[in-house]
Parts: sequence; structure tokens; C-alpha cells
Amino acid sequence: QVQLVESGGGLVQAGGSLRLSCVASGLTFTDYAMAWFRQAPGKEREFAATISRSGGTTHYADSMQGRFTISRDNTKNTVYLQMNSLKPEDTAVYYCATKRTGLPAQTLSQMDLYDTWGRGTQVTVSS
Repeated sequence: QVQLVESGGGLVQAGGSLRLSCVASGLTFTDYAMAWFRQAPGKEREFAATISRSGGTTHYADSMQGRFTISRDNTKNTVYLQMNSLKPEDTAVYYCATKRTGLPAQTLSQMDLYDTWGRGTQVTVSS
């Protein structure tokens, strides 16, 4: 079965950077779009970024545009989220998700589109 394992979370000061990774197994990676969502304490899970199966298109939530970069390495079955200029409000559990689709990233921001989720990695940004 399809499995996703996130890593790279941790504690960082405001203004700092982190790179999250998500390794996928049990699938033909190039058939799947990948996404990152996040959930802050006491809040709903929200969309962060998504990337098409080829990596040719990406899409970001407005609050993350310009600070976060999603990328993928199809030779390693891995998707990344580079997070720069982190703010305390970025504190959340970050989840990787995947869907078997060839649609462009701009159409893939809805949480209920995704079939498989990782367990998440905690990111804490101190002020």
C-alpha cells in the first residue's frame, strides 16, 4: 500500500529556515501529485503547497507564497518543502499527501482530493 513518511521538522527561531521531506513508497511516484498541508493547534488543517506529478506546476497558499518552495525528486520518490522566513504563526504539524492524477497543481488545493496521508512532522517557530 501507499505510504508517506515525513521528516525534517523541528524547533527554529523566527526568520529561520527548515526543509521538510516526504518519502513515498508503494506507488509509481511519477503518477502522483504531491501536496503539503498543515494543522496548527486548535485550528483546521489547511493547504500549504502542491506540485504536479511531473513537477512542472506548483501552487501555494497565499500566506506561503514567496516564502515556501515545494519541489520533488522523482528519482528518490521524495517531495520537499523548503520553508524560509519562518514566522511563529507557521507553527503546526505539517502533513504530506498524495493523489494519483495528472491534473495541474493549481487544481489540487482541496484537502478532500487526497487519498493518502503521512503522519506529520512538527514545526515550531519561536519568537
